[in-house]
Amino acid sequence: MLTIGVVGCGDVATRAYLPGIKHLEDKSRLVACFDTIAERAETAAAMFPGAIAYTSYDAFLAHPGGMDLVINLTPAPLHRQITGQALEAGYNVFSEKPIAATIEQANELVALAGQAGKQLFCAPAVMVTARFRWLKEYVQSGAIGRPTLNTAQIGSMGPAAWRTYTGDPTVFYKPGVGPLIDTGVYMLTAMTGMLGPAKRVAAMGGIAIPERNILIPAFEGKTAKVETEDIMMIHLDFGENTFGQLLSSFAIPQSHVPMFELFGEGGTISIRRDQWYNGNGTTDLYLRNEADETQEGWRENVPVPAPIATDGILESGILHVLECLEGEATPVMTAAHATHVLEIMNAARESVRSGKAIALTTTFGQNARDVAGQDLAAIES
Repeated sequence: MLTIGVVGCGDVATRAYLPGIKHLEDKSRLVACFDTIAERAETAAAMFPGAIAYTSYDAFLAHPGGMDLVINLTPAPLHRQITGQALEAGYNVFSEKPIAATIEQANELVALAGQAGKQLFCAPAVMVTARFRWLKEYVQSGAIGRPTLNTAQIGSMGPAAWRTYTGDPTVFYKPGVGPLIDTGVYMLTAMTGMLGPAKRVAAMGGIAIPERNILIPAFEGKTAKVETEDIMMIHLDFGENTFGQLLSSFAIPQSHVPMFELFGEGGTISIRRDQWYNGNGTTDLYLRNEADETQEGWRENVPVPAPIATDGILESGILHVLECLEGEATPVMTAAHATHVLEIMNAARESVRSGKAIALTTTFGQNARDVAGQDLAAIES
């Protein structure tokens, strides 16, 4: 059984990762928790018999007997440091997004993993959910023809308005974070996972609402100053006349717009907001049929053919990493993919500042367009 150590025991740990590990106790055992706040580390460790709480990262890395996997759930600005130290200590690492702050830092982590002979897995886990595993095969089959356009929208008012959030929401509005790093990254990972590496980025963005009242009870009466773009509108050129468009924002009260749509010459894939957060959830499909109008139209709430052991997007990542370490799966959540998404996000900010389209230099492996086939088993109405 694989052993796990968790670094960072804040909101994302208690809300998703620790319950996710608990759900997969047949595959793994959590043995160590680190947080600079002792109460958080102790509360996390108490969920797992025998787990040890640490407030010293060096002591955590020296945990007796070691660990098969370290999961890095620290704030984004710390990812290079925390992941790097874990790799240097000889651990496989699964890092929350983003992989690092710059391409140079990401490349340093890849080099450290190679030197240590360890694996580096990077969130978000959207492409290993049951839905996107199936949709990638669906597009590869040629079911919607050649993909032409991918649109995505993910927005809210940000963590300051999330009344049940347990952490400090102000960090999400500071430089280096914002909606793009926090949630837009999910969409960019899905878009590039389906269509492959982008070639160019052009973006517009800014700060629409410069100050927020924090609605979390523990922060009553306090405000958050917005110091990075709370609206980012990004255009992507994938080459071969295939394009993408993303709206990532912390200035959207609510929306009825689908969160993800992929258009092809022969059909449309659409994921509504109420469908998005369940990785085993349903998808709406539209298929064209020029020869027979009666066979053309929407098929709503189409289920995934093969659900996996967990519904959550974040929790799906844990399952995938464990399967990879056991030799049961090939890594999908690669550092190369995460580095490409990081370059898109950084290039988008550069485009906002310069007003110019930015050419991209990074790439990663196979995408849904590369092996488009001719046939797909019929989906039952």
